[in-house]
Amino acid sequence: MKSMEEMIKAAQAAAETIQKQMTETQGKLDGIEVEGLSGGGLVKIRCSAKGRVIGVAIDDSLLTLSEKPILEDLVAAAFNDARVKADQVTGEEMAKVQQGMGLPPGFKLPF
Repeated sequence: MKSMEEMIKAAQAAAETIQKQMTETQGKLDGIEVEGLSGGGLVKIRCSAKGRVIGVAIDDSLLTLSEKPILEDLVAAAFNDARVKADQVTGEEMAKVQQGMGLPPGFKLPF
């Protein structure tokens, strides 16, 4: 039977391992790029899986004053599309971390 001190040390080691894996996953997510599209590809937004916007591309045909409201809507839609894709990648990466730790599927880690 393990002593209380051994169990505490084991719990601390496990917590340190989890923290290290979470930090590594956060770094990995910032390096993964997703692309959100709208207007049939007229507006593209690239962002990291953590949601950091990397770039925006707008087709020249939308760069007229009369198209301004449409352009604004398309930029928002492209960003939202990228955000959904980023969330999906984040979920997949977190599932990998959880599997590596032996946690049950759906267990919510603080992120």
